[in-house]
Amino acid sequence: MRDDEVLTYTPGRGARAAFVVNAVVAWLGIVLTVALSGLGWYTPQPPEPGLYGVHPEGPAGVVSRLSDTASYFTIWSNVVVAVAVTLLARRETRVTGWVRVLRLDALLMITITAIVYHVLLAPTAVVVGWSRLTDPILHQLTPALTVLVWLVFGPRRWVSWRVVVASLGIPLAWIVWMLARGAVVDAYPYGFANVEEHGYAAVATTLVAILGFGVVVAAFYWVLDLAVSRVTTRRATA
Repeated sequence: MRDDEVLTYTPGRGARAAFVVNAVVAWLGIVLTVALSGLGWYTPQPPEPGLYGVHPEGPAGVVSRLSDTASYFTIWSNVVVAVAVTLLARRETRVTGWVRVLRLDALLMITITAIVYHVLLAPTAVVVGWSRLTDPILHQLTPALTVLVWLVFGPRRWVSWRVVVASLGIPLAWIVWMLARGAVVDAYPYGFANVEEHGYAAVATTLVAILGFGVVVAAFYWVLDLAVSRVTTRRATA
């Protein structure tokens, strides 16, 4: 499929059902997290210096809690997944460039979320209370389901170098937002992004490395997409 080519995608019954399930799970994790955060039902834990988690108690802390929640890369990635598969679950989708980018972004961002969580965050994370419900949905169930649904149902051959490059747009927007907001509230979502502790140079180095890894992940999905597409084509013509 050419980058300037605009087609219409109509999912089969099985694909549409899979996209619906993927969307429901992703939206469930997001809605639960936002609701529990807004209500202040998450078990309070003393945050590390320079990280999110310091809020006024009760209703006075609603805006602060929700602002923090909306600034996590985890939430951004789950929202991208939810929007992408919701679009694909429709009876017919006009496949524009941004739809293709959004589909790759869903895979790219949710994969980074799962890997960064399990490698960098989970070893020191204390999961208690309602987090025992929402953390597995956001960091395990939605990532696994998203990748599985894509492997089985695609859509295929939507990736190109232009799509790979464009897919870095949303992660870059998150970085700008996270750092700009952090400079105002003096708090950051993750230890590796804590400018107060590590300084801008070290944080920038880490974020660039993660973006570079994101390009590798996107390229991996591109190659895997071509491989799966070829196998599917051979079976169809056999």
